[in-house]
Amino acid sequence: MKTYIFACIHNAGRSQIAAAFFNQFADPTQARAISAGTNPGPHIHPIVVEAMREVGIDLSTAHPQFLTDDLARNATLLITMGCGEACPYIPNLRREDWPLPDPKNLSLDEVRILRDEIRARVQALLASENLTAAL
Repeated sequence: MKTYIFACIHNAGRSQIAAAFFNQFADPTQARAISAGTNPGPHIHPIVVEAMREVGIDLSTAHPQFLTDDLARNATLLITMGCGEACPYIPNLRREDWPLPDPKNLSLDEVRILRDEIRARVQALLASENLTAAL
């Protein structure tokens, strides 16, 4: 089982969206996603919960978690989203950066655009890694 980690600073928006889409579209027998943050917030941004609810994904019970070296050590890929130097360096771990805005202060329309961009990036990642679930 491959593990993909999506990380941002507060683990309250971008990384939660990405992990949710990954887990929705990935073949669950081959891969799973975890989201984490370098300075986790107290909860998922309400506007993110609302935007994801619109596409049938409920993040209302998700909780931010801390990105530790141990969590990342056995991962296949770490995708960072704005945590920069605060993200841990794990030797031999593939790392990719997706420079995306923090949804914290965005309008619902802007979060929808961000959500759709993240979904497209996740779908492209799954296709390139040959991990898309059969329909």
